[in-house]
Amino acid sequence: MGKLFGTDGIRGAANVYPMTAEMALNIGRAIVSLFKKERHQAKIIIGKDTRISGYMLEYAIVSGICSMGGDAHLAGTLPTPAVACLTASMQADAGIVISASHNPFYDNGIKIFKSDGYKLPDEKESEIEDLILNSKAASLCESVRETGKVFRIADAGKQYADFLKSALPGDFSLKGMKIVLDGSNGATYRVAPQIFKDFGADVEALSVSPDGRNINEKCGSQHPETLQKRVVESGADIGLAFDGDGDRLIAVDEKGNVITGDQILAICAKVMKQKGILKNNLAVCTVMSNIGFKLALKDMGINYLTADVGDRYVLQEMRTSGAVIGGEDSGHTIFLDHHTTGDGILTALKLIEAMKTESKPLSELTEIMSVFPQILMNVAVKDKPEIDTIPEIVNEIKAAEESLGEKGRVLVRYSGTQPLCRVMVEGPTHAETERYCLQIVNAVQKKIGV
Repeated sequence: MGKLFGTDGIRGAANVYPMTAEMALNIGRAIVSLFKKERHQAKIIIGKDTRISGYMLEYAIVSGICSMGGDAHLAGTLPTPAVACLTASMQADAGIVISASHNPFYDNGIKIFKSDGYKLPDEKESEIEDLILNSKAASLCESVRETGKVFRIADAGKQYADFLKSALPGDFSLKGMKIVLDGSNGATYRVAPQIFKDFGADVEALSVSPDGRNINEKCGSQHPETLQKRVVESGADIGLAFDGDGDRLIAVDEKGNVITGDQILAICAKVMKQKGILKNNLAVCTVMSNIGFKLALKDMGINYLTADVGDRYVLQEMRTSGAVIGGEDSGHTIFLDHHTTGDGILTALKLIEAMKTESKPLSELTEIMSVFPQILMNVAVKDKPEIDTIPEIVNEIKAAEESLGEKGRVLVRYSGTQPLCRVMVEGPTHAETERYCLQIVNAVQKKIGV
């Protein structure tokens, strides 16, 4: 049994270690044990996405919490950022989200937030791992004589909607705007359409009929093709695609073009600078961000810092540097003046606010950034040795880098949540970029592929 936490909580195939009912039970116990030190009666918020395995894990976690004398407050199906919001606003000791984000339905995961709505730091995750992996969690509840209670948060969705509305001007309205959104049959399926309707928009909602198995299936931020088509057919002003747990957004402009996370970040940073609210004249991106993003910020006179992949690392860099906006090309965008984590619905509202501020359609706003051709390929791997210890892969990477020079770049890294090696190449043309990417992928496949 190795380390439990990856780059974004604990994740794996549902009903297979570590995503088992027994593990969830002990995670509930460990969390109460960790946070009970600060308050006598621990209060834990729990939310989930729409995966069928969510019920199993939720009830197991609740059992663990109650067995330790903690109280579980169930928010039901809600986006990850909503749980972070509720954890802070309801003065809970911790918040738990049961979700595997953009992964297929047969996966699941557990993410944990501190009382202030921020994700757990590495040292707290290590304490939880120690309690569980060293068989301490199972014996923790033996001295508990008064077990905890379970409560349902009846107005969880409304609390989250009110929070989002508070991040926008009092006169903000979407009247006259046609929006097509894709809920990915996930955590945003109910709350997202309602929020945009409340602002007065004409909303057409796709993929908002979850059945426990269709989350992220040919829909949402990973598969915006249907959304693109529908935006053009309906003459919509914008399309919004969320992922399974609602913490990321991929947008579609009125012409049906996909707008990446980097483009959203550049647009919002520009408007924030114009309004004088871009603290330290700074934005944070990741090593996966497109070269075009960095060139766009340079042209706008905005500084940037680069973080490791993962919204927690973006957030860490933002808090250290004092930046108030940062994000990933995958669609995680953090507005630190408003929230403690990436929030797809908040990002959508801020992007639309930028459109209204500039009085321009989204297709025109994206002209501030040229997207360099980027090819990303995933290779299933049997293990994850250090890349620089494999000469055959290193040689292919060096050859590509030397040929591309300053016109492109190469990034090869392992997924933090899946047994995959990700090979990303950017270059001046699609054909050239694809060729170098395939050469590196073939080397990875030969040496460590499944």
